[in-house]
Amino acid sequence: MNTLVFVYGTLKQGFPNFARNPGRRVGAYRTQQPYPLYVVQLPNEDRAPWLVDQPGTGHQVVGEVFEVDAASLAAMDAFEEVGLPGGYLRAEIAVEAIDAPHSMLRVHAYLKLPAQLAPGVPREGPFAAYTHALALGYRIDLG
Repeated sequence: MNTLVFVYGTLKQGFPNFARNPGRRVGAYRTQQPYPLYVVQLPNEDRAPWLVDQPGTGHQVVGEVFEVDAASLAAMDAFEEVGLPGGYLRAEIAVEAIDAPHSMLRVHAYLKLPAQLAPGVPREGPFAAYTHALALGYRIDLG
């Protein structure tokens, strides 16, 4: 069974880790609720985009929805370190099509827990979109 995944950062088309996204692009979407999207600077994550699991704060975040098969989803989960300390949580959220604002989809997205964004963690944002300018300085993970 295939899964719909909302990508908002380096897994988007034309961004540093797009090669790790083997899905079929469904279209451009934004989160139905506002979420805080930060660019976080950590020693092991150079300027990484973090969508924080705090619905109702921040902006409606723009991204893309892809349809992925089970094997691809497992590979994406491994890349995003789902279930590991410091990794992302894959959770279901609601998104709407950019060109049809009332067309809602339930999709999976990779989120950071609010506790992971501790005071003093260097960050920029929140932003409504992860842009090519924000991706400058991101280190591609070839692993």
